[in-house]
Amino acid sequence: MPLFHLVLVALVQGITEFLPISSSAHLILLPALTGMEDQGLVIDVAAHIGTLAAVILYFRRDVAAATLGFGRLLAGRADTPGARLALHLVIATLPVMAAGLTLRLLGLTDALRSVTLIGWTTLVFGLLLYWADQSGAGRHRAAGWRLPQAVLLGLWQAVALIPGVSRSGIVITGARFLGFTRADAARLSMLMSIPTTLVSALLLGAEVAVAGDGALARDGAVVAALTFVSALAALAIMMRLLRTVSFTPYVVYRVLLGAALLVYSYA
Repeated sequence: MPLFHLVLVALVQGITEFLPISSSAHLILLPALTGMEDQGLVIDVAAHIGTLAAVILYFRRDVAAATLGFGRLLAGRADTPGARLALHLVIATLPVMAAGLTLRLLGLTDALRSVTLIGWTTLVFGLLLYWADQSGAGRHRAAGWRLPQAVLLGLWQAVALIPGVSRSGIVITGARFLGFTRADAARLSMLMSIPTTLVSALLLGAEVAVAGDGALARDGAVVAALTFVSALAALAIMMRLLRTVSFTPYVVYRVLLGAALLVYSYA
């Protein structure tokens, strides 16, 4: 794959992954609207690995606490903040794993990569984000994340397997409906992305290894490295902006993009 295409994929993924505007939709739209070759799911997942590394680095204290807590969890003890965080992340990941496996077994993954579908989901779930953001009370913090909330956010996250919904956007939407502050809703969304992305990366990485496609593996490594750099910068900027700015600018972008895609699809 040309280096220019790999750079574009990395920039698109790095900038859009942490914004509630659906990185997967933008990765699908890149070849669909430009006429470029579809980079495929393996390159898409490689880009997500880059963002995964960025999240782990940015939230390294939470990740370290959850990693140590996971060891206590395996011993049957959820008696520390880290262990509870690990438990909640595991619980929140189960619905999306089950839904993803179902879609893959039914062969529906490629069928969802539709510009028309992305147009509708971008528009509808953008408006849902606005409703949640404006009505959310902002009384809960991520440190007080409870098990029932983890279950609900896990169910919200599973909906994001539909391109255009936005994994970060739908989790933030659910968290705002539950009363989390804007910054803590984004924080939970980022932390929940770690196990989800890790599982996807391991599965597709195994497929690449079995296929023995060295060129594809090399392209994936380039995309992952470039995405890491752009994602880390985008994440730092977004978390800083959330101290003073609502999610409305992202909603406006989603509405405009969704409307434009629907005009393009039905014209």
